[in-house]
Amino acid sequence: MLSLDFLDDVRRMNKRQLYYQVLNFGMIVSSALMIWKGLMVVTGSESPIVVVLSGSMEPAFHRGDLLFLTNRVEDPIRVGEIVVFRIEGREIPIVHRVLKIHEKENGEIKFLTKGDNNSVDDRGLYKPGQHWLEKKTWFVPYIGIVTILMNDYPKFKYAVLFLLGLFVLVHRE
Repeated sequence: MLSLDFLDDVRRMNKRQLYYQVLNFGMIVSSALMIWKGLMVVTGSESPIVVVLSGSMEPAFHRGDLLFLTNRVEDPIRVGEIVVFRIEGREIPIVHRVLKIHEKENGEIKFLTKGDNNSVDDRGLYKPGQHWLEKKTWFVPYIGIVTILMNDYPKFKYAVLFLLGLFVLVHRE
């Protein structure tokens, strides 16, 4: 039985072993944060990796696809490219294709976007001062489905986090 095995393992640990396991868990968390921050610096993006959460870009991307993003000045956005942007007041970033680019005389550039699976463009979504995040560099299909499951089913998220924490605490090496 899982719960009894866990309790037996914890009882057998002395304080030093328990501290070691907690420090090990802390190292894993801090390593993940350092990797994330490193990706932010390398890509120039505040969110270097995002998961597609809707079907608006099908058949190009499906729910659960993982996108890797960049935001480099030397690589401008062009018509037909896929961009990720956030709208003020909405948590979820939007993944859509650029339809038109409007460059004003003052140098300001505006983009018109649309989801491949949507019937209309995104004019109704935009707000004044809309800022772009990044454009898609490459993707991994369906690997982000775990993120969708964790958002749709919060109990699943807590169960996964509990099991991962339990594994780190009990695993001895």
